[in-house]
Amino acid sequence: MSRYVVSLGGNALGNNAEEQKELLKGVAKSIVHLIKLGNEVILVHGNGPQVGMINLAFTESTSAPDMPFPECGAMSQGYIGFHIQNAIQNELKEQGIKRNVVTLVSQVLVDKDDPMFKNPTKPVGAFYSKEEAEKIAKEKGYTMKEDAGRGYRRVVASPLPIDVIEKESISSLVKNGDIVICAGGGGIPVIRKGNRLEGIAAVIDKDYASAKVAELVGADYLVILTAVDNVYINFNKPDQKKLERVSKAEMEEYLNTDYFAKGSMYPKVNACVKFLNKAPGKTAIISSLAKAPEAFEEKSGTIIK
Repeated sequence: MSRYVVSLGGNALGNNAEEQKELLKGVAKSIVHLIKLGNEVILVHGNGPQVGMINLAFTESTSAPDMPFPECGAMSQGYIGFHIQNAIQNELKEQGIKRNVVTLVSQVLVDKDDPMFKNPTKPVGAFYSKEEAEKIAKEKGYTMKEDAGRGYRRVVASPLPIDVIEKESISSLVKNGDIVICAGGGGIPVIRKGNRLEGIAAVIDKDYASAKVAELVGADYLVILTAVDNVYINFNKPDQKKLERVSKAEMEEYLNTDYFAKGSMYPKVNACVKFLNKAPGKTAIISSLAKAPEAFEEKSGTIIK
């Protein structure tokens, strides 16, 4: 029996609730396949598009009050977790397997002095004109930045995760045989103020959060499911090369020579390396959702050891 932490991208969950529920039927089949092989499973999901939609709904509403960003993250954890939980429960029942599935609203600790707070880069919410953005920045204190020529958007920090507050609960549930969905969207970012925890406006990268969860619960495998079957170097160039079985040292060398785009594959590869640095002898895999069953058995994807 092995313990898997599976990281599922928010962009793989569709553009609306109905599309998300349909796509998750395939995810559920892959996860139940892993369960049938006798493994323990912890799921972490992204929430980039979804938390943006929630934030936008409150921002544009004329009747609802503004909702703080940490609370928007908590809302996304709840409804995405419900959809994943429901899909897995239905698949388990269909296959005659009795297992509990639990969604745990999770807080992830970050450093209030993380340098990312001084240079927020994660865009959220709607696009605005320069004049509208300046007004919003003045009224609400938001940081607004121009986004790829499409207009101005609010940006928040993306600090690194330090700890998962509910790690002991996650471990207890997994030991009990439960399938756990946690740290959704990278977790609700919290900072310490004395003996108290306080939510802060930020978005933690879900791959880094997944690596932190995997480290803290002693996972044997960190599996990051994304849009492509494998990691490539020189992607979309004449000399592109597919990576299949790679050592951690090789991946560190590729990271240090800027082979991967900062906004796409870099954090996934870096998260895998961070996990393996903390858990030598374990395995990290990057693969597509479509190839998940094969990836879980090290028959597909980019396998890093």
